[in-house]
Amino acid sequence: MEYILYALFLVGGFFIGYLIYKNVGAKKLSGSEQKAKKLLDEAALKEKEILLQAQEKALKVIEDSKKEEVRRRQEISQAQARVEERENSFSQKLIDLQEKQQKLYDQVAEVQNIKDEIKTIQQEQEKKLAEIANLSPEEAEEKLLKKIEAQCSEDLAIRLKKLENESDERLADKARDIMALAMQRTVSNYTVELTTTTVDLPNDEMKGRIIGREGRNIKSIEQLTGTEIIVDDTPNAITISGFSLIRRHIAKKTLDYLIKDGRIHPTKIEDAVENAKKDIAIDIKKAGEEALYEVGVAGFDPKLVQIIGRLKYRTSYGQNTLHHSVEVAQLAAILAEELGADVTLAKKGGLLHDIGKAVDHEVQGTHTEIGRDIAKKFNLPQELIDPIATHHDDQPASLISVIVKVADAISSARPGARSDNFENYIQRLEELEKIASSFEGVEKTYAIQAGREVRVFVRSEEMSDLASHDLARNIAQKIETELKYPGEIKVNVIRELRVTEYAR
Repeated sequence: MEYILYALFLVGGFFIGYLIYKNVGAKKLSGSEQKAKKLLDEAALKEKEILLQAQEKALKVIEDSKKEEVRRRQEISQAQARVEERENSFSQKLIDLQEKQQKLYDQVAEVQNIKDEIKTIQQEQEKKLAEIANLSPEEAEEKLLKKIEAQCSEDLAIRLKKLENESDERLADKARDIMALAMQRTVSNYTVELTTTTVDLPNDEMKGRIIGREGRNIKSIEQLTGTEIIVDDTPNAITISGFSLIRRHIAKKTLDYLIKDGRIHPTKIEDAVENAKKDIAIDIKKAGEEALYEVGVAGFDPKLVQIIGRLKYRTSYGQNTLHHSVEVAQLAAILAEELGADVTLAKKGGLLHDIGKAVDHEVQGTHTEIGRDIAKKFNLPQELIDPIATHHDDQPASLISVIVKVADAISSARPGARSDNFENYIQRLEELEKIASSFEGVEKTYAIQAGREVRVFVRSEEMSDLASHDLARNIAQKIETELKYPGEIKVNVIRELRVTEYAR
């Protein structure tokens, strides 16, 4: 029974709870629906507000677009009006230009007609003039030119002489300043080298030992060295003679070795000659390196440096060629610096300008041709080949060639730099006078100042002042072509006219 009651209470409690839950759920559902409805009403209201705002903005945009369109149409209309105005103005100017062009064409045609008329009149006048003068236009022109030339030749000669003197004076002053500066900055002593070398002996008995039995020792030395040994009455000395300086030095070193050793016979002579050649080879290399160091250049092939060193044992008119080349390089550097040229290139050109003289006794050709071939063999640039090949030409190939030519003349023409024997001196004077006397109109010639100037007296009745200028130039060109001389030779042509009249 109790169980039944429990069951009934349980069922009743469940039913009551269900009713309560259902009632609560219904209330919650009713509240949610009200909230949802409220939210929907609010959303609809906002939607209407947004639509209204969008319509207002759209209307405003449309209104602004219309205003902008109206403004743009006004601007286009104004621009179109300006373009039409410019077109009208351009058309008017084009019409005016065409009218002016037509007027110009008419004027040109009128001028051409006038020219034709003038030409016709001129031809008729020339024809009448030719008939009156009995001369063709060409003959009349030639006659007139000859008359003008005869009248003005003397004035022209005076004017040319004045202009030449003025330009020569200015150029001479400038050149004199530059060369004086170069010579002052490069001052060196000269020792003229002869064709003989003296060897000191400890005593006169050594002469007999050098000669040897039946002269075999001296003959062996002469044959191996290519020199001539002169044994004379000079006490304690013998002389080595020969044109090759290097052979003379080899012979001198050979004799020094033999005198020092004391044993003199053909076998020892051969050993001494070999040792002397080795010493000379070392000295040649050292001389080349010292020359490069003294000038201040580098970058040459070692074999070329050795060829430069050979110039130490080569002379020209008694002047040592290596010393001359070093001095030319220094002078060329100073001249290049004054003239704004490449100083390093001038140094190299001056040092190498006589490189052909190092082997000119062994190779056929002039020293300029040999030097050019040596430079090409060592792949030297054309800027260095030019001064080597053209430093004796009348028209050197480049500015560096001109500088090297001037420096060469300064170095070789200094007093005492080169020696000359009496026979060559007399021969050069005679050849100078002979060349100057070979021209027509020359009366007398005199070579003066040790052959550095020649004065030419001409017959005034046979030669005008203008012809005297041509004569001086022709004499100078012939001297340059036919003679060899150090420095330069000045040619003075003198024309004198003397008129004498007596009043009685």
